[in-house]
Amino acid sequence: MKNLFINNRFFFALIGVGILYVFAFFFPFLMIAGHVVLLLVFLAAMVDYLLLFREKEGVLAQRILPEKLSNGDENPVKVDIKNNYSFKISTKVIDEIPFQFQKRDFLIEKQIESGKNTLFQYILEPKERGEYSFGALNIFASSPLGFVSKRFTFQKDAMLPAYPSFVHLRKYELMALQNEFLLGGIKRIRKLGHTMEFEQIKEYVPGDDIRTINWKATSKTNRLMVNQFQDEKSQRIFMLIDKGRTMKMPFKGLSLLDYSINASMALSHIILKKGDRAGMMTFSKKTENKVSADNKSGQLRRISEALYNIKTDFFESDFNRLYQDVKYSVNQRSLVLLFTNFETLDALNRQMKYLRGIAKNHLLVVVFFKNSELQTLLHKNPESMQEIYDEVIAEKFEFEKKLIIQELRKYGIYSVYTLPENLNVEVINKYLEIKARGIL
Repeated sequence: MKNLFINNRFFFALIGVGILYVFAFFFPFLMIAGHVVLLLVFLAAMVDYLLLFREKEGVLAQRILPEKLSNGDENPVKVDIKNNYSFKISTKVIDEIPFQFQKRDFLIEKQIESGKNTLFQYILEPKERGEYSFGALNIFASSPLGFVSKRFTFQKDAMLPAYPSFVHLRKYELMALQNEFLLGGIKRIRKLGHTMEFEQIKEYVPGDDIRTINWKATSKTNRLMVNQFQDEKSQRIFMLIDKGRTMKMPFKGLSLLDYSINASMALSHIILKKGDRAGMMTFSKKTENKVSADNKSGQLRRISEALYNIKTDFFESDFNRLYQDVKYSVNQRSLVLLFTNFETLDALNRQMKYLRGIAKNHLLVVVFFKNSELQTLLHKNPESMQEIYDEVIAEKFEFEKKLIIQELRKYGIYSVYTLPENLNVEVINKYLEIKARGIL
């Protein structure tokens, strides 16, 4: 009997019978009518019970889940229900979705014809990485009489991991291809260097580096021959993600850290598609979650796993430790994208010597964020003295951000200053621009 539930229709019918009995005090002939109606209500409820419970598998249902959830994106969850009864049923679907969504009013109602099935979906949008546990899928079926319902339970205790955003990777890939055409007019600079990318053997001319003489080819031709090299076509791109306290600030449900993680996932996909080598590490009190720069098969999966496993207590970030680790672990010149957030010029100046140290050996791009709440104050017509004060303060903070950009530019450090929701597009555009200009 634990799967038997009495519907509101039964109680409404009893209320109607009660009203008949009340009127029977004034009109005695209604007493018999009240007895008859009460008997009919209970008989109908018994018939309804027999109709629903005579079939053990009157309803079959399954929840169709994706392999994993994409953090910050809309993830469809499908439900397929089949009616095995010989009559049309009304169903109420209550899925026990993970507690992280805090959705207490989940209810979907469907009418299903006999022998038919219905397929529908609902949307879940996770706001944090981690494991999401589903409870049971509950289907409450009612016959056309509608006095009682039978509960059917399916698929208890399913678990899904929520990974950094991956559902839009194909879209960003197409966007990168489009931007490549738009940047096609930028002159590419071909530079000769001493990297591992061998180009050709040529005859020595005055000015060539004598260290590149190929003695074997020289002995064969009786002329001085030298090896010629060019910059590696497969360049190294490292993403450094700050997981300190400045990255805890939330916008639209996602923290700046999660925005940076999602952007790193999207950028890694584009980097690998372009044939470059993608690597990453995170830092706070120490550097963690390191993935060496590579473009071998499975590199995107390794980066995805590292991004998924990022955990932090949002301590104060140690840029000195970051500088030391980058110096000793990233040996060749690379494009380094540093995801962090500076709110004031003083905060930047405290870390500037470490940023300059990284920029000395690498091409450094500092990625930091616009405060979208301040942006709304800047574009609002103030109507009171308080709103005027708010706008002045917002302008002060915005001016500080412009000073930060100028200070970085003074030391040859590039920057990306963007709204959190535009981060993916902005960092991909910056990478494509640097690659097109050949300045790495």
